[in-house]
Amino acid sequence: MRTINFSLNPRLSPQHQNPTFLRPCSVMSILRKLNTKSLNPQFISSFFFTRFSSSAQYVDPGPFDDPFPDEPTSSYYDHQAFDLLIARLCKIERIEYSLRVVQTMMEKRELNAATFHPILNSLAKKKKMEEAWRVVDIMRVAGVKPDVTAYNYLLTAYCSESKLREASAVVKKIEEEGLGADLRTYDALILGACRVGKVEGGLVLLRSMMDAGKSVMYSTHTHLINGMLSIRYYDGAACGGRDAMLDQESFGVLANKLVSLGREVEAMVVLSEMKKRGLSFGKKLNDFYELHLKNIS
Repeated sequence: MRTINFSLNPRLSPQHQNPTFLRPCSVMSILRKLNTKSLNPQFISSFFFTRFSSSAQYVDPGPFDDPFPDEPTSSYYDHQAFDLLIARLCKIERIEYSLRVVQTMMEKRELNAATFHPILNSLAKKKKMEEAWRVVDIMRVAGVKPDVTAYNYLLTAYCSESKLREASAVVKKIEEEGLGADLRTYDALILGACRVGKVEGGLVLLRSMMDAGKSVMYSTHTHLINGMLSIRYYDGAACGGRDAMLDQESFGVLANKLVSLGREVEAMVVLSEMKKRGLSFGKKLNDFYELHLKNIS
């Protein structure tokens, strides 16, 4: 059987490269180290103790709503507990610990692509791309096929850094594996196009989404608005009228940009239009608006 290196650091000693599988006591040891700020830490601790302590009696958790199965099994709850632990470990930047939990789940044959999402998300946000690709390799060796969400984390990281060559390689993998692009794939590509000043390319992608009948995320519109503002195309950025939430976002971004450029008269025009349309804006913009109203009067 092939040995999987669950460490992201190739220089670690062999005993650290392949740690022993987590036992109930080691899971609780990790849990005690978590500097948790969850709403109810007592519940979390008691939940893990119930599931992982060898002497604990099974406690009926009571009825659950969907998406829980009609008759949840003990292994189902174990899987949910492990996923919760991985997500928490990633949030507090304990990636190596999260991979040890993955190792335990592999022994139980309970791995799926979603298990790796928090790990990839955490690494991609920190722009640790080499380590993120190692996690993708671990997925493959463990028999888990990366899904489009896994690749989207990498794609978004590259696009936010204007690294379109690397982003193109990710898109190629998505196509080769027959996964198909989803809304976040388009969102990342439009972000990348706007970051390098190719707003026209972003608009072409947006049009292709709309022609295909796909819905568009608010963040996608925001990328385009910011892209238009970066090339000083204010008229295009100020278009509105189709969606109140989108108008609130786009006009707010435009007003903030104008304020930062010192174009206070134009910013007041935008904010007055927002008031007229019943759109709200943040405290800073509201303070700016109120101050300039007093100066005008």
